[in-house]
Amino acid sequence: MTRVVIAPDKFKGTLTAAEVGAAVARGMRSAMRDLDIAIVPVADGGDGTIAAVESAGFTQVGLHAGDPVGRTIATRYARRGDDAVIEMAEVSGLAMLGRDLAPMDASSAGLGEVVAHALDAGCRTLVVGIGGSASTDGGAGLAQALGARILDASGADVAPGGGGLADAATLDLTGLHPGLREATVLVACDVDNPLTGARGAAAVYGPQKGASPDQVAALDATLGRWADLVARTTGRDQREEPGAGAAGGVGFAMLALLGATLRPGTDLLFDMVGLADALDGADLVVTGEGALDEQTLHGKAPAAVAALAAERGIAVVAVCGVDKLDDTGHAELGVRQSYSLTDFASDLDDAMTNGAALLETIGARLATDQLAG
Repeated sequence: MTRVVIAPDKFKGTLTAAEVGAAVARGMRSAMRDLDIAIVPVADGGDGTIAAVESAGFTQVGLHAGDPVGRTIATRYARRGDDAVIEMAEVSGLAMLGRDLAPMDASSAGLGEVVAHALDAGCRTLVVGIGGSASTDGGAGLAQALGARILDASGADVAPGGGGLADAATLDLTGLHPGLREATVLVACDVDNPLTGARGAAAVYGPQKGASPDQVAALDATLGRWADLVARTTGRDQREEPGAGAAGGVGFAMLALLGATLRPGTDLLFDMVGLADALDGADLVVTGEGALDEQTLHGKAPAAVAALAAERGIAVVAVCGVDKLDDTGHAELGVRQSYSLTDFASDLDDAMTNGAALLETIGARLATDQLAG
């Protein structure tokens, strides 16, 4: 029996990875009955990660925590046994602020609240995806929510956000969550920026979060002050570690204060969903995401799926909403053919509205093209 592994990322804004996989599978089975199909939704540690791991037996845990500017919101993480998967974008994400960006005041404290909840619930392996952050606070808010105290010269707690770090004088770690001593914290991180400097968190990502040139300079200075304080307190200076500048410096706090390990997001998530095992004996792999473009080629989930399949000599095809790659891009990605919704839809609105039905049509065509005869 022909074995097919369907391992797509989400089609952002329209379909989850699981919905994409199910639609393609229905189409393939309509064209060819004798197929062994495994659907393995994937993600790269950014948004869509929780939805992807649900298909691997994780269940959602709901809670309330503070958003980037301290408003209480409903949020969630995923749990399977003692393992937890946490998305920073679900609680401390830039998209939550809309046009009301807060480059100096946005905090990562909500992420810390979710981490604390998972630890309190007995989770001992935490996978934290830190993409899509709203803050440039060096992970100070995360640390505070986990019990650390960051004090000014008068002994008062500093204000939230990167701006508040200008007054940081003392770091007290005695109240840090005791569960961290027994926990393994793995951070899904796909950037290698240091905390400060020309390639640092403020300089590279601050403008995306609303920071003006003057605010970028101020934030870079406060992050330097924060790194100095952490180094004096812990005896280790990790501001230059690759990934320290990720998520506005949350990577730095994870490394320096939580003892975390930073790993590529796809590596972590593929392990959790069991992709490598699913590929055993596969004849064809179907991957994809909403838009295949230059970004796909640089660490996104479809590229990682294709690379893993290539190591085993398995043919790969892609499905997508829109395909912006040419034949050279497809070759670099490692797919022998791509099928896009826009090629099968009457117009863009049809592609956005009827994605699942169109993917069934694509699945049938794909089975005929790739497997018949």
